[in-house]
Amino acid sequence: MSETMQARKLAVSRAGHDKGTVYVVLREEADRVFVADGKLKTISRPKAKNPRHLQMIIHLKEDLLTQMAGIREDSDIRRILRQYRSYTERTHE
Repeated sequence: MSETMQARKLAVSRAGHDKGTVYVVLREEADRVFVADGKLKTISRPKAKNPRHLQMIIHLKEDLLTQMAGIREDSDIRRILRQYRSYTERTHE
């Protein structure tokens, strides 16, 4: 994928079989939000979710926001989600 994504949010699924999964929000439309985790849901085949079924994570560290502005590949998404989980685990100990 040569195009750079301008993702600026993370979201947690609040409903469905993927409840509790953290995703990167790739784009938002009126009635759908397209998210990816870099593994099962990739940049080329994102998951379409009802926005009511997602909890947006809006308070993120600046370094994560910087990385999210330059997403090019699924490995970038996996790295961002890994760093986010690492950060939240440290703050909730």
